[in-house]
Amino acid sequence: MKYEYTPTGVCSRKIILDVEDGVVNDVEFIGGCNGNLKGIATLVKGMKTQDVIEKLQGIKCGMKSTSCPAQLALALKKSL
Repeated sequence: MKYEYTPTGVCSRKIILDVEDGVVNDVEFIGGCNGNLKGIATLVKGMKTQDVIEKLQGIKCGMKSTSCPAQLALALKKSL
């Protein structure tokens, strides 16, 4: 299932997810720190959605109250 999410409070402008049977098949970030977000997308590919959520929720970026990884966790929660 493809799902698009618009993150808030971070540099990335959109997160595009492909999740099937509770497993992350693909993640694409539009905007943000290109290399870091490609790394995160690669690391979570093939992981169970719930495992990704548990690992990434609550991560902060500098003084911000959220981060791109935390926004990915939120996007995955909303996609369920």
